[in-house]
This record gives sequence, structure tokens and C-alpha cells, in this order.
Amino acid sequence: MSNENQPPIQPEKRTFLKAAVAAAATGAAAAAGGFTWGEKKGRNEEKAANLEHSTESYDCYGQHQAGITTPHQQFGIMAAFDVLAKTPKDLEKLFRIITARTEFLTQGGELQDGDAKLPPSGSGILGKTIRPDGLTITLSVGASLFDQRFGLAAKKPKHLQEMKDFFNDKLQADWCDGDISLQICAFTPETCQNALRDIIKNTARYAIIRWSIDGFLPKSAPGSAPRNLLGFHDGTANPNVTDPKTADQVLWTGIAPNSQDEPAWTKNGSYQAVRIIRHFVEFWDRTPLQEQETIFGREKYSGAPLGMKYENDTPDYKKDPEGKVIPKDSHIRVANPRDPEFMKKHQLFRRPYNYSRGLSKAGQLDVGLVFICYQANLEDGFIFVQKLLDTEPLEEYISPFGGGYFFTLPGVEKGGFFGQSLLGV
Repeated sequence: MSNENQPPIQPEKRTFLKAAVAAAATGAAAAAGGFTWGEKKGRNEEKAANLEHSTESYDCYGQHQAGITTPHQQFGIMAAFDVLAKTPKDLEKLFRIITARTEFLTQGGELQDGDAKLPPSGSGILGKTIRPDGLTITLSVGASLFDQRFGLAAKKPKHLQEMKDFFNDKLQADWCDGDISLQICAFTPETCQNALRDIIKNTARYAIIRWSIDGFLPKSAPGSAPRNLLGFHDGTANPNVTDPKTADQVLWTGIAPNSQDEPAWTKNGSYQAVRIIRHFVEFWDRTPLQEQETIFGREKYSGAPLGMKYENDTPDYKKDPEGKVIPKDSHIRVANPRDPEFMKKHQLFRRPYNYSRGLSKAGQLDVGLVFICYQANLEDGFIFVQKLLDTEPLEEYISPFGGGYFFTLPGVEKGGFFGQSLLGV
């Protein structure tokens, strides 16, 4: 029915109607469990709290260093240093400083500045009060530290060596090796950056940074491995090192059965292998989905092995001897043949990060993987597995250019310092 002949609503009546509608809407929202103004304020306060750095901390002292079996933080920096120290005593000072700074940074505290005419005590990027923010700093040593400088040649871990090119590598000297390495991990990138700058500043007399790269870990559903920048889950078959028995089998030198012939000081340490691997993502993104999945041996989105339903399903290659379902040269089949003897001797624990460095000189995305893994025996672990992967189809899309082999020092109790058993102090 037309309302053309009805008189227009007066302005004061419109105001009243708007107020009534608004009140009704507010009441309906409250009745349906919607927020009230007080609840909205509470949510804003919660959001503000989430913007603060975390007070969660990991103890840097103990039988093993933190940062290996510690829950994988979302951000990391992998850095290597050349040691400037000339004497064993100066090397000890370097290790003591790194230990002291690690304790402060991982437990938190307030910066103490002195004379304003002198540099401040910290970078300031976290403010005056440093919160732990889930920070771990893991110190490892490279093969070059065992030269003639410090009289440590006889103490060199049995399998420690400089990284050599595998079949597809294009290693760049400026991005390889180092006397020591630091793996810095935390809940936010600025906490990692602050820690690195703090250590560079406080160790300037004794060490100089050689290379450094920032990494990030994509979020993933509980029980699911994070995705790499090729879009596939990375680390699904990782051993469960939260189980002490598994950790003893896989990680700890002098404890694992295949690591009993190492120098005594290495007990409870671990070999660290680092590979910086560029991914040619533009090329990859133009590759058919079916080909991508056969290269990895997994479905891209679910992460399930081909022919299976779930990411954590275990393939039985005996039922697929010709590789008709999961190709014989697929990444997951070559890297882990699921053989019991293989699993006993050649396991490693992956703790990687993705990286992004903007554009290359050719105008392509310079992105990839900072592959980090730990094992009790470097030859049986990373080196053996990597040789299996030589000439795999995935190599067409990646180019390793940096990294190194290091030995992660055993942990120490509070009052000691990292490297104490190595130096015999």
C-alpha cells in the first residue's frame, strides 16, 4: 500500500525512533551473548597485554644447552663468528661473556646505564626492561677453532669438519663455516635482534661476526609440521626428542650408541649442521601440482604421504616396491626409507626456519630455508642422509649456498660457562 498521502515523520520523532532501535539492538546483543562496553574494554586490555613481550623463560643452564629440545620458537637468527682472541685465556673470556649475556638476556632484567656521555648498556629496542620472550641462545664451535691458536687440536670432535659441496651446492665462502655459531631463537624477531646486537657489542674484543641470517617459522595446527616456502609441511617425520630415550638415541654425543668414540669433553653435546638453501619459488609456482606432489611424495595441502589420508601416516614402501604410488626418487622416500636399521643409526632432528632477503640482483625473490639439524654423529646423520638426496628431482628448484658444521657445546650448571669442559677449566 502506498504511503504517499501520509504526513512526514517529524525530526523529533525520527530521533526517538533511532534511539529506540539502538537500545533494542544493544539489548538483543546482550541477550545473545554479545559484548557489553565493559567486555569490549576487557578485550582491548587483553589485546594490549598480548602486544607485550612474553615473560616466559627457558633455563640456559643444565645438562644440555637450551634451543635444541626446547619447543620451536617462531623466530630465529643463525649467525657465525670468527674468533679474534689470540690465547686460550682470551678464548675463555669470550665464552664467559657469552654465558653471562645469555643468562641475562634469557632470564630478563633491567638495563643499567651509567654516564650518559658513554654508549647505553643495550640497544633499547626492547625498552629499558628486557623480558625473556622465550629466548634461547645456543653456542656451538666450528672445525677452525681447533687449529694451532688455542692448543685444542687433540680435542677436536671426531666428525667435525668444514662444509664441502654436495652435488647441487654452490657454496659461497662468505656464507660458510666460522669458529663459533650462535642459534638465537625467541617469540618475536626484535628479541632475537636485540640478543645478537648485545652479544656483538659485548664480545667485540674477542670475536667478529662472519655471517648472519634471520628466519621465521610459519604458524601451523597442533600436531602438524610448519610449511616451507614451497608450500609443503617440513619436519613431519621428526623424531620426538621430548622423549629422553629418543633424545639419547638421536642427539647426545657420548650417550647415543654410535657416538661412543668421541673425546670425553663432548659428552652431552651434539653436532649441528646448518644449510642455507635458496628456493626458486617463481619456477616452482609454475610447476603443475601433480609434479610438485610426486617430487615430495606428499599431498600439498593435507601433508599426507601419497595414497594416504593424514600427515602423520607412515608409508609402507614394501607394499609399493616399484614406486607407483610414492615415487622411489621422491624426497620423503629417499631421505627416510622407513627401514628399522636406518632409523636406529641415521636419524637427525630438524629445527629449520624459512628466510626472506627481498630480491636477488636478477629481480627474483631471494627466499628459502635455513635448515638446522642436530645429531649425535654427523657422519651417520646429516652427511649420510644428504648423500642419499644427491640428484633428487627437488634439486632443480633449490640451490644451497651457505651454512656449516658445528659442535654444540655441552650444557653447564649455574656458576660455570659454556666451553668449560672443552677448555678443561
